[in-house]
Amino acid sequence: MKLNFKRTLALLCAAVMTVSAASCSGGNTSSGSNDTPADTTTTTAATEEATTTTAAPEPEEVTFVPDGTNVKLIGRTQNENDALWLAQSASGIEFTCKGTHAAVDIKGDGAALGAADSQARFAVYVDGKRVLDEMVDSPEKTYDIFDYDTEKEATVKIIKLSESSNSAFGITGITITGSGDVKATPEKELKIEFIGDSITCAYGVDDEDRDHHFSTETEDATKSYAYKTAEDLDADYSMVAYSGHGIISGYTTKDKNTSNLVPPVYEQFTKTYGSSSGYFTETTPWDFSKFVPDYIVINLGTNDYSYTGGKKEKKAEFVEGYKEFLKMVRKDNPDSFIICSLGIMGANLYSKIEQAVTEYSEETGDTNLAPFYFDQQNGDKNGIAADWHPTEGSHRDAADALVAYIESLINGEGETKDAA
Repeated sequence: MKLNFKRTLALLCAAVMTVSAASCSGGNTSSGSNDTPADTTTTTAATEEATTTTAAPEPEEVTFVPDGTNVKLIGRTQNENDALWLAQSASGIEFTCKGTHAAVDIKGDGAALGAADSQARFAVYVDGKRVLDEMVDSPEKTYDIFDYDTEKEATVKIIKLSESSNSAFGITGITITGSGDVKATPEKELKIEFIGDSITCAYGVDDEDRDHHFSTETEDATKSYAYKTAEDLDADYSMVAYSGHGIISGYTTKDKNTSNLVPPVYEQFTKTYGSSSGYFTETTPWDFSKFVPDYIVINLGTNDYSYTGGKKEKKAEFVEGYKEFLKMVRKDNPDSFIICSLGIMGANLYSKIEQAVTEYSEETGDTNLAPFYFDQQNGDKNGIAADWHPTEGSHRDAADALVAYIESLINGEGETKDAA
């Protein structure tokens, strides 16, 4: 039997078309009114999944309590009770980080809810610019440090502006939004320690009225001769300073004041008038290996003179006390060059400091020290700050003189400047 080729081909094509139609209609070949549109659930779910996958991730937050592993510690600091405590003038931290936002959690000590003139004052710098200047007036508070639209790298420094005696504060956390990448800034080659009284604390520097009195609100250690000296010499520094303190007597109008002396507290973390109680241990022995200074500047004797006056026997007592303090400082800092200075607010005991240095050297054989005379503050030129303390201009003059002297020591040309 002969096959009709054209007819067979037509039948095959029709069959193929029927199968294709059934496939396109989801396998439903019925031609009745029960036909339904194609199911779009799978397509919608796939679209939503794709949208979720490509959405921008939430920015990460990095929170840490600062210590020597993640920030550079400036001056004497102490980690205790989940906080890094800053007490001494110009103590602080410095670090670099990367992100869009940064904030710091501050914890006040016992003075935070007390009188404003005794609360701690601090500043925050971003890339060298002061962005915060605050008084610690609450038990806990969070401060924004920076807020950028896009992620940036920044150098952050937090510095305590006021002195230790009245108040301290703790840093309980620093939060960086972004990649974080927190690193301590590098240490500097030169290191200087400053030991002093209210002059080193920059007492009243922000209040240029000689008839006004003490307030932590008007202290700013970054305006002191000590801080300026370290800045000019590109040096890391540490300050140990207390207003009204001395070698054998603190400031007094009558009897010898043995409550306000630097030697008994030099070897401990810090000293406050009770504000540290329940927050940190101020009497913790200081680890002198944490900061090894090339130079130590002692600027004490101004308050002692309120006790010694012109009395010969009391001046002799000062000489003996000064020599004993030199022995302590040398024990704790075997290789440092010690600069024994006086004069910014009067040089009445400078000749006794010279005597103490000479006798100490003769008795111990230690010649790695020298006296240094500061010119007295020039009120006509720079004005006078609270309680007759130096203004920033006078601190600037003192820093210029000290910088020149230390540079001469570094260059091997140091000479002692005699009192006028």
